[in-house]
Amino acid sequence: MLYGRSVETAAIDDLIDRARKGSGGALVLRGEAGAGKTALLDQAASRGGPMRVLRTTGVEAEADLAFAALHQLLLPVTGLLDALPEPQAEAVRGALGLAPAGSGDRFLLAAGVLSLLAEAAAPDGLICVVDDFQWLDRPSADALLFAARRLGTEPIAMPLAVRGDMPVKGLPSLEIAGLAGPAAAELLDAGFTLAAQVRRDLVALTGGNPLALRETARLLTPAQRAGREPLPDPLPGGAQLFGDRVAALSAGARLTALLAAVESDVDLVLRAAARLGAGEAALPELESAGLVAVSGTHVRFRHPLIRSAVHETASPAGRREAHAALAELSGGDRRAWHLAGAALGQDEPVAAALALAAERDRDRGGYGAAATALTRAAELTPEPLVRAGRLKDAAVAAWLGGRPGQAESLLAEAREFAGTDAALTMEIAQLRGRFELNSGDAAEAVRILSAGDSLDMLADAAEAASYAGDTAAIVDIGRRAAAFPEGFLRDVLAGIGATLAGGDGHDLLRRALGRTGELREAAEFLWASAAASHLGEVDLSAELAERAGRVARVSGMTGQLPVVLEFVATADRLAGRLADSRAVSEEGLELAREAGYVNTVAAHLANLAAVAALRGEEKPCARYAGEALAIAVPHRVGLRAGLAAYALAMLDLCLGRFAAAHDRFTAIAAAGPGAGHPTVVWRSTPDRIEAAVGAGDADAARAALEAYERWSAHAGTAESRALLARCRGLVLPDDRAVDALGEASRLHANPFEAARTGLLLGERLRRTHRPGEARAHLRAAYETFRRAGAAPWARRAHDELRAAGESLRQEKDAPPAPEVAPDVRGTALDALTPQELRIATLVAEGATSKEIAARLFLSPRTVEYHLYKIYPKLGITSRTELARLVVLRKAQ
Repeated sequence: MLYGRSVETAAIDDLIDRARKGSGGALVLRGEAGAGKTALLDQAASRGGPMRVLRTTGVEAEADLAFAALHQLLLPVTGLLDALPEPQAEAVRGALGLAPAGSGDRFLLAAGVLSLLAEAAAPDGLICVVDDFQWLDRPSADALLFAARRLGTEPIAMPLAVRGDMPVKGLPSLEIAGLAGPAAAELLDAGFTLAAQVRRDLVALTGGNPLALRETARLLTPAQRAGREPLPDPLPGGAQLFGDRVAALSAGARLTALLAAVESDVDLVLRAAARLGAGEAALPELESAGLVAVSGTHVRFRHPLIRSAVHETASPAGRREAHAALAELSGGDRRAWHLAGAALGQDEPVAAALALAAERDRDRGGYGAAATALTRAAELTPEPLVRAGRLKDAAVAAWLGGRPGQAESLLAEAREFAGTDAALTMEIAQLRGRFELNSGDAAEAVRILSAGDSLDMLADAAEAASYAGDTAAIVDIGRRAAAFPEGFLRDVLAGIGATLAGGDGHDLLRRALGRTGELREAAEFLWASAAASHLGEVDLSAELAERAGRVARVSGMTGQLPVVLEFVATADRLAGRLADSRAVSEEGLELAREAGYVNTVAAHLANLAAVAALRGEEKPCARYAGEALAIAVPHRVGLRAGLAAYALAMLDLCLGRFAAAHDRFTAIAAAGPGAGHPTVVWRSTPDRIEAAVGAGDADAARAALEAYERWSAHAGTAESRALLARCRGLVLPDDRAVDALGEASRLHANPFEAARTGLLLGERLRRTHRPGEARAHLRAAYETFRRAGAAPWARRAHDELRAAGESLRQEKDAPPAPEVAPDVRGTALDALTPQELRIATLVAEGATSKEIAARLFLSPRTVEYHLYKIYPKLGITSRTELARLVVLRKAQ
């Protein structure tokens, strides 16, 4: 029976009730040892009626065994794995040891766990109970947290219990405090006869902790219970509460308890106990004393504090002897860890065994466990260079496991042991530079990586310099890259450097782009995108970035996808696919936060700010831009700081605040490395010219045009020529501007940019008293802006249309939802959420629900749930109709 837990019970009932109705979620029960968290979890498991219950408990002895907790949780439902997308099923089977290791992609594995839980929830729902979360092995904890944050559309309730202040990000929590006086008194009265004052004193001294209340009362003498003698001062705490029970055991039972404290497998414990001379009655004695319970193949202590008491009362030599006995009987990872526990001082064979265990963990996607194993292996390694290598590998594993702080600490330690070994020192430096680039100071990454002498490291240095906006460094890196033999990457680096130096690097960039048919990796497509960008061909650059995204989603790229999605989101935004861009950035933002890629978080926030600007959403734009700048400026990531500043400038331009926009664009153009970026400057120049013209600063507009003409001199795509013609049209007098803007309008391949040019052309035509000609351009621009959700531009086009003599109805804000104007199918997709839009887009590409689930890290059931919501929103009934709408939208 639970005493005084009505609030907690109500919260758990609410969690289960919402899950039963299809709105799942997780709840963290947080409290000190003995607060009653396990009792609340037991209650949760009993209150779901027909809902299935899966359960796992963190065991301190198994905290270093990758996927131990996940194995316990999911083993009863592995028969459902065939329902998962094959990449997810393969990842889960590999993690659970049911098949050879898969790709090692932790995102894919986590998505597979979510999908399997979703399958297990059919038909009546699922209660997934996780106890002692603080002792779950890291790979299991990571996968379960990934799933827990994505339960919103699943009929799954996941209560988790955690001790102390261990952070569990992104989940609501409930503090499990001590019992209030009446409830605590009721609990004591149920088992003991105590004087009233003794009862009050116990409640005050224990803080109402249920375990402390019961165990302390049990330890009191009759005189103390009656109040004739004072209570112990201080009261026993922690493991002391169970120390007398452990001390009262026979020698064989204490030995068996110690074995159980370092190994949970009951068969191993019994065999090791027999080898060390413990009698057959030892385990029954422990069970009779209420200290342990055997459940299936595991022996578990009734409470973690009992394990602590056993562990603390054993001598160091006794603990090593227990590990040694278990190592002789174990195999694989368990043997490696028991050998480590038995080791006295450094021991290379044991270190090598742990390193092999770490390799197996990595292959299954257990990067957190691999980092732990390699760190311990390094401690046991006597040879400094080998130790440095293992620390370096541990840093990589920690990084891939989403723990950049731990990775940086391990890498710093590796540098200390690398000594004068040039190759290892350079490898460590390259990793340090990559870590800085992803989560630290981009300018520092440039400094570190520029010291390298390999083409691969120079490419990393160029990437870092590009993020920082350090043109001088990019030029120098390009010059050094030119000394390497001809090849795709060499041509890109040398070509970009020569182009920025004012030389003739365009032929090198063209040659590199001629090899795009040979490219296979997402990173290669991103370099090709950079080559096109430096040629001034924004449209080709965006197309290549999109190809990088498609490759990344199907290639099992651990950790790279959030970075690749930065460029995919930018490509969608530049193409005017604002809803798509927002959806991709929201996905990338979530994954970047999971991975600990701080600078990528800034990238997605900055892009969300830019999308909000184009939609005229002032508050979201300011919020996203502020959050992006708060990361990008101190980290000197000029590319993202520049984009966030651009978003604020673009917001002013969209809303007709030309003077403010002109000031902001001028500041962007003047910003140096770490505060701005040359790519942002030239890409935003058409907007800067428009703002300058609107603000009446013709000289600034002409100067910006001259710079843009130099940047675009070697661009060959129709879209690049269209943008240049539009810029020229902006600075020309009205009579000559019409011809230039008309040429731009004919050249445009990007519908959104074509609409912007059409708006400008319509304005000029109306001002030159040609309203009939103006209306066609303004009407087309208006419809494009409505479909894109660019409300400020749509309002501007609407106002110009009215001024040109055409009357039409327009909504105040964004394009009308389907229920307002069901005949306008092109705008209906804007009623979808970002997640729904991503799914709709993939449906249009012909992907099945399983394929969509694999690419978006969802469960197939979640995909089907979203489709169920999408169809009525759009007034359709099939995938074919949905695909037709998406294709129509993109064509428009």
